Amino acid sequence: MVSASDPLALLPPGDGTLGHVAIGDITLVTGVVLPAVTLAVQRWGRVNEDRSNVVLVEHALTGDSHVVGPVDSLHPTPGWWNGLVGPGLPLDTDRYCVVSVNVLGGCRGSTGPSSLHPDGHYWGARFPAVSVRDMVTSERMLADLLGIERWAAVIGGSMGGARTLEWMITHPERVRAACVLAVGARASADQIGIQTAQIMAVTSDPHWQQGGYHGTGRTPVTGLGIARRIAHLSYRGEVELDERFSNRPQPGEDPRAEDLSMSGRFAVQSYLDHQAGKLVSRFDACTYVLLTDALNRHDVGLDRGGVEEALHSCPVPCVIGGVTTDRLYPLRQQEELAALLPGADPLVVIESPAGHDGFLTEDDVVGPMLVRTMELSEQDTIERSRGLA
Repeated sequence: MVSASDPLALLPPGDGTLGHVAIGDITLVTGVVLPAVTLAVQRWGRVNEDRSNVVLVEHALTGDSHVVGPVDSLHPTPGWWNGLVGPGLPLDTDRYCVVSVNVLGGCRGSTGPSSLHPDGHYWGARFPAVSVRDMVTSERMLADLLGIERWAAVIGGSMGGARTLEWMITHPERVRAACVLAVGARASADQIGIQTAQIMAVTSDPHWQQGGYHGTGRTPVTGLGIARRIAHLSYRGEVELDERFSNRPQPGEDPRAEDLSMSGRFAVQSYLDHQAGKLVSRFDACTYVLLTDALNRHDVGLDRGGVEEALHSCPVPCVIGGVTTDRLYPLRQQEELAALLPGADPLVVIESPAGHDGFLTEDDVVGPMLVRTMELSEQDTIERSRGLA
């Protein structure tokens, strides 16, 4: 039983209930001070007496802290790793306490553009630029507040993988083991190009209103929907999409009509329309721009002598995984991580037609990777107890 005076009392219950923890002011890498920051937090399982069993799971760009669980009034989407976290599962909540945080700048309970500014109006586009390092700083402040000196593991894919890498390199003494999925050490030209096009789609929408649309009744849903369509194409495998949709028309529509103004949709257009509609109903456009920009800025080698030096400096035991059909973060980027991180196991290649999203869909491969990560964590604990690490 946690006493009211114990900092762990700030955490929500271990059944996945959504909670909010105020971490105070944060100084960003730009020098800007962001005041009165709150992080939305969920957890599953119990923290042990010495707080050594806490695993931090990091979500991707349009994800949130809802790693596990059904759709409900607070969560418009089901858990994104249902089947991997829970009693007796790869991240076994009978042994470990799994914590997930909605990212700094997010829109699912953490301080972000859709939060109120101290002046009583919405932050909107006035919200300062954040980096992946700033996200990690906010999570480090949370850990400090809770008295968690070292995470048993930090685990994440895509943007969550970028955050995991930053944890490993910025605070290696606070990470016993890590699992990095479907990400690279820095943003590539291709990624920046794809992501900048998405930002332009959002900010070109007349309802963007210089990012000041909150509270006006008009939101840039068209621009955000276009951005989601662009993004989703980079998330899925090319062969998978062609096998599912080919160049077939959507049933009941004619995309080859003589009159272009009366033209219907191809099946893949309908699919992308559906994906866009789902996102715009639950995600804030300013947050989308902010976090996409943060991914453009991602570079673990920045101010550290370059990528190779930064990765070589990191001793954290880790598991690296990449997807064969990933068009957004191609396998060569995970090959680089596995080659340059001294604590890395041999690269795990996830054979999947699903593209970048394979780290979310291929439980039969990702599950054993999580098990291996926790083995590395336990091994590190044993070695430290013997004075070997």
